[in-house]
Amino acid sequence: MNLESILVAAVSEAVKTLYGFDAEANQIQLQKTKKEFDGDLTVVIFPFVKAARKSPEQAGQEIGEFLKKSNPLISGFNVIKGFLNLNISKSYWLKTLAEIHAAESFGIIFADENSKLMMIEYSSPNTNKPLHLGHIRNNLLGHSIAEIQQANGWKVVKTNIVNDRGIHICKSMLAWKLFGNGETPESSGLKGDHLVGKYYVIFDKHYKAEIKELMENGMTEEEAKKSASLILEAQKMLLAWENNDAEVRQLWEMMNGWVYAGFDKTYNQLGVSFDKIYYESQTYLEGKSEVERGEAMKAFYRREDGSVWADLTGDGLDEKLLLRADGTSVYMTQDIGTAKLRYNDYPINKMVYVVGNEQNYHFQVLSILLDKLGFEWGKSLVHFSYGMVELPEGKMKSREGTVVDADDLMEEMIETARETSQELGKLDNCTSEEIEAIVRMVGLGSLKYFILKVDPRKNMTFNPKESIDFNGNTGPFIQYTHARIKSVLRKATEQKIDFSSLNNNELDISEKESSLVQLLNEFPSVVRLAGEEFSPALIANYIYELVKEYNQFYHDFTILKEENPDLKQFRLVLSESVASVIKTGMGLLGIDVPERM
Repeated sequence: MNLESILVAAVSEAVKTLYGFDAEANQIQLQKTKKEFDGDLTVVIFPFVKAARKSPEQAGQEIGEFLKKSNPLISGFNVIKGFLNLNISKSYWLKTLAEIHAAESFGIIFADENSKLMMIEYSSPNTNKPLHLGHIRNNLLGHSIAEIQQANGWKVVKTNIVNDRGIHICKSMLAWKLFGNGETPESSGLKGDHLVGKYYVIFDKHYKAEIKELMENGMTEEEAKKSASLILEAQKMLLAWENNDAEVRQLWEMMNGWVYAGFDKTYNQLGVSFDKIYYESQTYLEGKSEVERGEAMKAFYRREDGSVWADLTGDGLDEKLLLRADGTSVYMTQDIGTAKLRYNDYPINKMVYVVGNEQNYHFQVLSILLDKLGFEWGKSLVHFSYGMVELPEGKMKSREGTVVDADDLMEEMIETARETSQELGKLDNCTSEEIEAIVRMVGLGSLKYFILKVDPRKNMTFNPKESIDFNGNTGPFIQYTHARIKSVLRKATEQKIDFSSLNNNELDISEKESSLVQLLNEFPSVVRLAGEEFSPALIANYIYELVKEYNQFYHDFTILKEENPDLKQFRLVLSESVASVIKTGMGLLGIDVPERM
């Protein structure tokens, strides 16, 4: 039984004995004592005041005295208005630290054969452009959520749906065909995804010029957009692709091959991976057949122009296009097909889509459509909706070539980490191999931590300079603290000090030390809550608090120079446990921590 459960039972017994009041578990509110007050845990007294027929202060005093007398865990207490602050005995915290230190994977629940399966979809790139800063947030959130759910005992399948067909893909293909002169990744020296993205921008540039010319000749903007020869050619190419035109398909396969090779390098650098990749080109036909089945069931209807729609006005929404008049599919069609294939492939208990909040409506509709098609899992899908990420300069636009490329950003972060680390002397006495490993770890850790520490549901601004600071709530601050602890432990080992376990459970440790053990003990609860709320930010900010508290302890207390051998051993065990939780917690965020720095 954990400490909170023990105290809830003890408080329940106290109010029953003192006031004859049977308190429900949810009436007994426990919270961590605020830093400005003495105590470890606080009991809210107000729910018992009516039964006690006494002031909150009097009731708190009586309950505190009862608990201290009847429970050896309570070493002292104080009452502030309607709040009873309890001091937990030092021996309890020493015993707790020994258990944390001995645990093989503290805070982690491993899946077994009875565990349920969660599929998490993230990334979902288009093959007409490279990954950018927005994709970085998506991939980091998806990967971290998968790690956190696995730490909560779920079996997890990480999946990706690649949007490899459609009008946007044809735009890049057509531009390369018209203006590319046979350029390849090898001849240009560009990564394949960058090369294809270049032609997406070129298409937009020529398309806009054609629209402008048509408008000067008397067309409205809307007429010009529909009549421009480039867009008509792209639409013709899409139809040829869907009709399996050999030349179009060959061009598509070649250019997509370039993109996939580029994506793989980016994913590898970012440290994310997938168990199963689906491709829209392989799922859209399944979606079309499901839409046609839905039409036969009268769940959907066909208009005079041949397009197929779902009428969702009865669900408080509007009408949704599922198949265009020319028979080509839309994103929704593909998502229906992909969902069906996934449930055929895996015994999924929960399906989670990690997709930005601009798609909230899309997933609301998808859930209803799957339900109308008779899939019982339709209503239970989870859209993990996250906010957009911008730079201090503002929004990014792919068509205009103003996106922040993921590869460029990661390389910039690594080089900034190198410069900052050298300026601060963090790399002194490191070998060249160690320097390369550390600057990569710090650069990418800075990027990942800065993005993941923000509540995922909020929009955020990514500031590269702020992210790589070695002070404050940053990845480098946490990474450096881990390296500092490891340095202390190496020196202890060199001095042949045994800190494999705790020898003395009756030490008189300080309030700072016991509060640090208490904070360590909260880690499993934080992991559980992060899983329930799908929030890596809870892990990130917990690790920052732990590191901040440890640094204050490190500043205020000696470790290796402590004369009391039992106290020295305790502080080394405490330090090693903190380092272990830092490493585990940062691992859940997909961030590595260095052994030396």
